[in-house]
This record gives sequence, structure tokens and C-alpha cells, in this order.
Amino acid sequence: MSQSLEQKLQSWKNPVEMMRNAPTGAYIFPIAPEFSNWADEQEAWFKSAVLFDLSKHMTDIYFEGPDLMRLLSDLAVNTFSNFGPNKAKQIVCCNEEGYVIGDAILFGLAKNKVNISGRPSVPNWVAYHAETGDYDVTVTRDIRSVEQGGRRKTFRYQIQGPNAMDIIETAADGPVPKIKFFNIGQFRIAGKDVNGLGHGMARAKGLEIFGASEDGEAVRDALTEVGKVHGLREVGARAYSTVSPESGWIPSPFPALYTDSMKAYREWLSADGFEGSLSLGGSFYSDNVEDYYQTPWDLGYGMHVKFDHDFIGREALEKIADGPHREKVWLVWNDEDVQRIFAGMLGDGERYKYMETPGSQYSACPFDDVLLNGETIGLSTYNCYTSNVKHWFSLAMVNQAHAVDGTEVTVVWGERDGGSDKPVVERHVQTEVRALIRTERPVEG
Repeated sequence: MSQSLEQKLQSWKNPVEMMRNAPTGAYIFPIAPEFSNWADEQEAWFKSAVLFDLSKHMTDIYFEGPDLMRLLSDLAVNTFSNFGPNKAKQIVCCNEEGYVIGDAILFGLAKNKVNISGRPSVPNWVAYHAETGDYDVTVTRDIRSVEQGGRRKTFRYQIQGPNAMDIIETAADGPVPKIKFFNIGQFRIAGKDVNGLGHGMARAKGLEIFGASEDGEAVRDALTEVGKVHGLREVGARAYSTVSPESGWIPSPFPALYTDSMKAYREWLSADGFEGSLSLGGSFYSDNVEDYYQTPWDLGYGMHVKFDHDFIGREALEKIADGPHREKVWLVWNDEDVQRIFAGMLGDGERYKYMETPGSQYSACPFDDVLLNGETIGLSTYNCYTSNVKHWFSLAMVNQAHAVDGTEVTVVWGERDGGSDKPVVERHVQTEVRALIRTERPVEG
């Protein structure tokens, strides 16, 4: 039997030390780095259209059985009064203390059959309860290709941007149904049956199209051929890593797995899986792992919390529902300070933590201190540059009292003491970057 996550933790002083010195870096997107160039690929989701290939990097776990809805209702903060076949929702799960384990997309495929797709945190949490709890639910795994290799069960493409629907409607074999947001409709492309989820990854109109994996190449060819006259660009891994911050979505919440109530789950999880391989980076330091946890409100998910059912974490969330909470904002980094960091690569001066362009995430869970008058008021995460914003920026979770548009704060960039033992982190010195809080997406393009 392989080692469990709980067993792996016994070799470390605390979970923070294990993850801060993990040998892994940022989350892997197993697609070409660029199909053309990252700058034009970014601009296309704002000005024309893009194709995001989600077929390889996400975990898909299928759940089916008569107790399915009870299982989901017991675990998710979401209501299920409006869910069923051909519906989807962003499912959010918490631990007993009300801290987020993760979020993913829940697809209603048929009566008592769903797929949960995304980073492994939520699919694994639901699978754990389905397999160890009193539920008549079967679990079928379709693990991301970077871990298992080979063909997935489905292909999954997002066609997004101002020209997205023109491309889809032209490529389709017949009329495309009007699909409401987070609803699913069926139609055909290149003689293949496909499903379309009403979803806007880049805050633009379009669909997430999915179907049987063996049909993926024919569907992709049809979409890209039609897309030639509509400015469609396929997006590579470099640009794809920046779409989430620009859209305002924090893609990898720190999974709240390390409290006493979660020990049985850690014993079930593999030491070599997603949760056991997570890396932690950034200038924010605490030996208390719970200081890295987030509530649904920290992530902008307060609207998903519905107290119309009993679920894990409900009692804790009811106590804090009226706030105050941290709020999710954008931070637009000062151009002069960013230029100073890049200039540090030249000459004999101080070397700062390198900012990989266009996305500078060097760990799966990056957290940098956000200061106001020298005091920490929040955490910055996922800094990047896009051709649409035309500045370096990041997402952040800041105290509600300070979440005021235009407020100047300071981001501490780089790790303490020259950097951690992660092999992806070069020796460097910390520095401070001025930044402006923005409560609306800072697109200038």
C-alpha cells in the first residue's frame, strides 16, 4: 500500500514546512506553451476569439447512483433546489470549520449522474465520502493526462470571445440552441454529438464544448477552420495561466485539510497525489497552516453559500456569514517598481525573484504579503501580465475595510532568507512593490 498524506506529514515539523520546501512548482498545463505567441493569444480572448483546450489538465470524476443528490447536498455549500440534468454549477466544499477545500464545476449529465471537473481537491473530497460513507453511489475516475497518460473519456474546449458564437454557429451542423448561463445544450459539429455549457472563462461570451474523446480532433478541426476568418487563436499554456487572474478567479484555493477533523481524509489521500504534492510559495509566512485557509467570502463565493440544507461546515459558516470578510480585489502593480525588478537581472545589483512572463506563479499556492502602513491587510496571489491590462497585476484577498478602489498598498515580492528549498526558486532578495487596489477588472485594451 502506498504512503498516505497523513504518513508523509509525520516526517515534517508542520504542513507549512512540507509544502514550502516541496520539489514541485506551479500547476502543470500539458499543452503547447504557445500556438502563435502568448501576447496575441491573450488579446484574442478580449478582441476576437480563443480556443482553450481543457481536455488534458483537469481531473474528472463521475458519480452515479440513487443517493447522489444526498451525497452532494451533504458536502457542498451550494443549493441543489435548481440543479438537475443539463444544469451545471460551481460547487464549493468546506471542512467542518468552514474553510474551503476547493471548488470545481459540477455537470448534471443525467438523472442521478454527474461529473465533477477541475483541480482534484473537490473531486477527491466527494469521492472519499462516496466510497467511505453510507451512499449508494458509484465512482468512476478519469484522471488528468499529466498523471495517467493516454486518452481521456472526453474532450473539452472553451470557445470564448466576441466572435465565439459566430464561430460555433457556423461550425455546427444545424441550429445551436440558446443555452443560458451554466446550462447545457446538445448539438452537432462535424457530424459528432457535442454538449455546450454556457460559460465565459475570460468574461466573454461563448461555450464550453465537450463530448467523446474520439470525436475531439474532428470537432477541433471544424472549429479552427471556421475560426480562421474570425480571428480565432488557440491558447497555449503560457497565456492560459493568465486568464484566471484577468477574469477574477483564484484557480487554486489552499485546501483546508490539516485540522484534526480532517485526519481520516488525510489517511485516505495518497502522499503522491495532488494534495500531497502541493507547493507553497510567496512572501507571506506563518507556521500555522490555518493562516493560509480561505472562507468562501475570501474567494468571492459568498453568493454560493445557501443555508437551505445541512452540509459539512454549515454551523461554522452561519456564525461568520454576516462578516466582516476579506474581499477579492485586483492589485495593479506599479510600473516603475516592476521595471526595477526586471532591471535586477542586469549588472551587479541585487537580484530579485524572477518574474516569469507572462505568468509568474512558481508554486501551486502562491501567497504574498499585502501591506498598508506596514501592516498586513491581506494576501496577493497569481501575479501576471496581460496584453489587455497592459500592467503587471495580481488577485488579492484584503480586509473588507481596506477594499477601497484606488487605495495604494505594498506587495512584498520574493521569499525570506534568500528563498526556500524549492528547486524552482533561485537565490534572491525580497523587495516591495507599490500597487493600487481595483475592485473592477482593470482592462485597458
